[in-house]
Amino acid sequence: MASTVQVNDLSIHHLMVGAKGGHPIIMLHGWGASSDLLMPLGERLGKLGYRVYMPDLPGFGKTPPPPSAWGVFDYTACMIEYADALGIEKAAWFGHSFGGRLCQIIGADYPAQVDKIVLADSAGIRPAVGAISSVTSVFKGFMRGLDSLGLGGLSEQLASRYRARVGSADYNAATGVMRETFKRVIDQDLQAWAARIQAPTLLLWGDQDQDTPLSDGERLEKLIPNAGLVIFSGAGHYSYLERAADAAVIMNKFLSDV
Repeated sequence: MASTVQVNDLSIHHLMVGAKGGHPIIMLHGWGASSDLLMPLGERLGKLGYRVYMPDLPGFGKTPPPPSAWGVFDYTACMIEYADALGIEKAAWFGHSFGGRLCQIIGADYPAQVDKIVLADSAGIRPAVGAISSVTSVFKGFMRGLDSLGLGGLSEQLASRYRARVGSADYNAATGVMRETFKRVIDQDLQAWAARIQAPTLLLWGDQDQDTPLSDGERLEKLIPNAGLVIFSGAGHYSYLERAADAAVIMNKFLSDV
């Protein structure tokens, strides 16, 4: 089910699946992506009895950009307010790539609102050579990944949507804010926050990830006091999507263990 939630002056578009009384999971997508790319995993978790919430972060999908350039802490505060608006006092949080940055801050700064955390190919470790990728390059890499999975139809559908957005006056008018936002978040080193996470944390990683390499996952496993790393052989930056069935089984085991 798709709907919107009002968070301050922003109308947050989100998708919800699963049982209404199920344990809540809030899933946060990566940079340049949207809730659509969480659905293959979200639907599987919903069928396992969880109530899954997948918001489009401001500036992505069907949620409008923030009113000014944001940093990771602005996005984090927005997601906490999003959970509050839904009446969710405590949830499991899933974050892929950029969404993983937000989950690390949430785990460190908002522990009362965190049950467990799952980080999939998460950003947050400062790259040794700085910001070398762009929104476009990340998107093109994901398109190649979809093609390799035999999901060419989905790849073309998303590519068409991306081209339409890039070519529209409205999107071009918003790029200034999002470009500055990108500059603010890309080099933010969150190792100090990772070290303060107390919630049990599951790390899912592709050993072929070229955007947030496996060494980042290994580093986070050492930093986070109660963390475990699962490596998907042959998978890339979207390992949770490439191994959606396996990820759902692993997450269910992790989330259901007390």
